[in-house]
Amino acid sequence: MSDSSILLTIAVLGGSGKEGKGLAYRWAKAGYRVLIGSRSSEKAIVASSEIVQLLDGASSVVGMTNLEAVRNANVVVLTVPYSAHRETLEALKDDLIGKILIDVTVPLMPPTVTKVKMPPAGSAAQEAKQILGEKAEIAAAFHNISHEYLLQDKEVQCDVLVTGTSKETRNDALKLVSAAGLTGWDAGPIENSVVLEGLTSVLININKRYGSSHAGIKITGVIKS
Repeated sequence: MSDSSILLTIAVLGGSGKEGKGLAYRWAKAGYRVLIGSRSSEKAIVASSEIVQLLDGASSVVGMTNLEAVRNANVVVLTVPYSAHRETLEALKDDLIGKILIDVTVPLMPPTVTKVKMPPAGSAAQEAKQILGEKAEIAAAFHNISHEYLLQDKEVQCDVLVTGTSKETRNDALKLVSAAGLTGWDAGPIENSVVLEGLTSVLININKRYGSSHAGIKITGVIKS
């Protein structure tokens, strides 16, 4: 993946949702070309317009269907609800070949969203690997960042753990974590994504128990070089 934001186009699928819109805002602010993907192009266009307005027009954000976004992007970020996870990936499988996929999906299963429940594959990210095949480049990240933080221009007191199918894929995802103004950590192979995804239910439970809405995690005891 190129380090140049000018050369890199990011497709955010489910970008009309809160988490997707927040990430798209951060990357657009950093100078990346961002494509908002949705099953409804109308919703995607509205979301892209909102982001452009937040940035006073100084950004490149375009709304379109999921398929159009994938075909025109270098990196694809999946932020859909878990209920749409498999359907979205299966529909876009052929067009995702050769692209990096960053899966933000958490397998929350209402109404018990405070209880960790993983799919048979082990995690949503591992399920994505099953669907897309062994050669797919997949990273899992951004599960534990509240959308409320992402749309603010303040320092975020929450770190991002990144797992992935290879060190190179994780490094590429970590570059986008940094571009979003966040602190990222390499959390190892994609099998570890079960921990990242499961933490979301733990944080939701903490929010409910202590009256918050944006509990997060912070790595301590390590000095980054």
